[in-house]
Amino acid sequence: MSRTRQPSRLATRLVKGGATAPAAGGRAVNPALVRASTVLFDTMDDLNDARRRRGTERLFTYGARGNPTGFALEDVVTGLEGGYRTRLFPTGLAAISMVFLAYARPGDHVMVADCVYQPLRHFVDTFLRPWGVEVSYFRADGSDAARHITARTKLVYAECPGSLVYEMCDLPALAELAHRHGALLVADNTWGSGVLYRPLMLGADVSVMAATKYLSGHSDVMMGTVTTTRDAWQPLATMADAQGVAVSPDDAWLVLRGTRTLAARLELHERHALEIAHWLAAQPAVARVLCPALPSHPGHALWRRDCHGTNGLLSFEFAHASPAAAAQFVDALELFGIGASWGGFESLALVVGVAGTRTCEDWGAAGPIVRLHIGLEDPRDLVDDLGRAFEGVSGG
Repeated sequence: MSRTRQPSRLATRLVKGGATAPAAGGRAVNPALVRASTVLFDTMDDLNDARRRRGTERLFTYGARGNPTGFALEDVVTGLEGGYRTRLFPTGLAAISMVFLAYARPGDHVMVADCVYQPLRHFVDTFLRPWGVEVSYFRADGSDAARHITARTKLVYAECPGSLVYEMCDLPALAELAHRHGALLVADNTWGSGVLYRPLMLGADVSVMAATKYLSGHSDVMMGTVTTTRDAWQPLATMADAQGVAVSPDDAWLVLRGTRTLAARLELHERHALEIAHWLAAQPAVARVLCPALPSHPGHALWRRDCHGTNGLLSFEFAHASPAAAAQFVDALELFGIGASWGGFESLALVVGVAGTRTCEDWGAAGPIVRLHIGLEDPRDLVDDLGRAFEGVSGG
């Protein structure tokens, strides 16, 4: 049933006019940006039917339950991850926290890799444990995971490669362990972004990404994604709907635009980062370069088996410099911004305190560690900038 009668009064025409009329001719390359809170139906039967079905089907029924712009991005991410369906969240941390809310309850036990994104540890301490969920940390490479899993373990959370120093784990082995004990395996896939690493194809049940980073690629939008297998989907969808979690269609459109160039950008990030990594490895001030694509990295064999390239991230350890000298080095850089996050087109540098983010492995004896994100600038200019900064480091 279509409502086509044209109103005659001005105020009514101003409210009713210009509503998404179809256009003759072709169609736009990109999906439309649809901003909507209220969604209209032709009849009450249509509305009631949509409400009955929206708990298990993706329907455009209200802004808080998604819209066509977001649905288009969900489909792209689902294709990248090789999953069943995807849900969008306002930030990467919001996506991570929703996973725990969906699959764990007070009295349950969950396992978290030692190398996870630091704000997840804050979530564990400020919410999960006070809520009554028992949390155990296991080594970043998964080597001691079997010692921590119990009959009450509902979720095993991995990050591979790990934050800051990029530890690799045997994800298929973790999946087998988790499933044998009736637990789900969740993997943070922000590093791999669905192109370099595909946790669902390696046995994980849930994959989480901060679309803020490589999917967006332009350092101007916040978003998180969660993609699951068919069997794992419903608890996540139900919990997200219950909490009214939604993203701005404008943000979804920006991330969708970023995904169009994702593969091409990652190729450049990889090429530039490897050039910088090999240059750093030859510097007297550098004790070691941390990047899983390098043969010297402890997880290199797993990286070769499970990954399809690397990205712009790498870290290096100073051989003799003090923490103050490492900060001096970063301050001296001109082409590298100083800031958290990564995944945009620009290069970044940050002194990172790895020892304060690990509880299963002691990094206290390591020298100062600087994390670099290598962007799309000419790597020759970046090398010149790094070289000048090394010259000015006292004690380097």
